[in-house]
Formats: sequence, structure tokens, C-alpha cells
Amino acid sequence: MPETTPDRFATLRAPAHWQAVDFISDLHLQAAEPATLTLWQHYLQQPPAQRADALFILGDLFEIWIGDDVLAPQAPDTTPSFWHTCARLLREHSRHTPVYFMHGNRDFLLGPHALSACGIQGLDDPTVLELQGQRWLLSHGDALCLADTDYQQFRAVVRSADWQRDFLAKPLSEREAIARGLREQSEARKRDSAHDPSLWADVDAGAAREWLQAAGSQTLIHGHTHRPDQHDLGQGFRRVVLSDWDSTALPPRAEVLRLSAQDGLQRLPLC
Repeated sequence: MPETTPDRFATLRAPAHWQAVDFISDLHLQAAEPATLTLWQHYLQQPPAQRADALFILGDLFEIWIGDDVLAPQAPDTTPSFWHTCARLLREHSRHTPVYFMHGNRDFLLGPHALSACGIQGLDDPTVLELQGQRWLLSHGDALCLADTDYQQFRAVVRSADWQRDFLAKPLSEREAIARGLREQSEARKRDSAHDPSLWADVDAGAAREWLQAAGSQTLIHGHTHRPDQHDLGQGFRRVVLSDWDSTALPPRAEVLRLSAQDGLQRLPLC
């Protein structure tokens, strides 16, 4: 098995007053699917009594992110773009509830300017959350899908500083075209394997256990695979998989995983 365990684990210690936190991932927000954006907006605008003390976004909030300059200032009389609308919703939510963001495989280029514009705080992947006397290991999950060797090679390239510098130096229109092509390739791969779920790459159980042992944690919470479930990894370890969001699916999918002092982990469907 390839060595995948990080050299160190970033740690976030929750304030003592936190009683409940929410985890979401894989919303894949895009202008072409306004219904999912509406679901997300309704979640962010819940009454105070229904809110958690913090929100953790574990990657792929956006279908694609091609650079923080999508949030360049617009003329005052211009209709806000999709990107500016998303930033406003996050900024408004973060005024009363801290929001933490971890990069996914679709929005790994979201940078410091966007984090600041959205009022959210970046998280390393992985990060240990110390909450309620326990250590919870958080990750997007893609780095642990070791059987997807083509993706792991691609990931190593696009996460490099050189590739990102060269990509972000391209004109916005060129980046949009490249992103469109990569998305079409990804969708084609999904269609090719849709008939046989056994072909879908999943988190490697051995690598997940290694991470948990090294992090001093018993539970890994992650997204990426779009297979919401809970898996017993043996030796007292488990991994809990977040749901993706898709308002066009039959039935629609949109779910929050809430961790509370009173009820532990609960899945809260939003549709």
C-alpha cells in the first residue's frame, strides 16, 4: 500500500460552548442547477433555534472553481453573478455561525481572497476536530481513494504549485474552457462505470485506519464518494460518509450530518 499518512495532522479545538456542529460536502453548486442553490440557501437561512454552532464544508461546495478572480468587483447596477451570490450567502451566514471550508477535488483552487470574501476559514485536509471530549478526523476523502490510480496521478499534477501558477495565469475564458473539458471527461467516466458500481473507486479501508491511528481518532468523516453510509473499519475505527446534494435526482438528495452533544451523529434530510 502506498504511504498516504500525513506527516502531521492539523487540529482545531472547538470552543467549550459548542453543542452541535454540521458537516456537508459535495453540493457541486453551479449556475446551471439553481434548485440545489435554493436548497442550500434555505439551509443557511434557518431560524436561529435550528442552527448548529458551526458549519464544516468538507469539499466540493462548488462544481468547479477556476480562480478567485471570479469574485472581481462588479458594476453597482449589475445583477450579481452566481459566484457573488454564493459569496454573499456564505458571508451572511458566517456573521452568526463560523464556517470552515476544506478543499475538494473540484474547488481546490479556492484561495485566500475567496475565503476572505466569503467570511469563511480554511481547513487543511485532513484536520482533527477536538469536540465533546473526542477527536474527529475530517477529510474530503479523495486522497484515500487509492484504487483510482488515474485520478491520483491527476491529483498530484493539479495540486502542484507549478501547475496552479500556470493555470491561474491563463485568461479567465481559457480557464473556463479547460475546466469545461475536464468536467466533460469526468462525466464520461461516470457514465462508463454507471452500470457496474463495483467499478467505482472507494476509500481504501487500510489507509483510513492508518490515518485514524496516527490521528488518535476513532471516526473519520468524509465526502467525495457520494455514497452516504457508515462503515466499520475494525479495531474500533469507523468512517462516516457524507451525502452529495442533487435536487434533480429522483428522489432529490440533500442532507446534513449533525454532531451534537445530546444525540451524537444524526443525518438531517433537507428534502
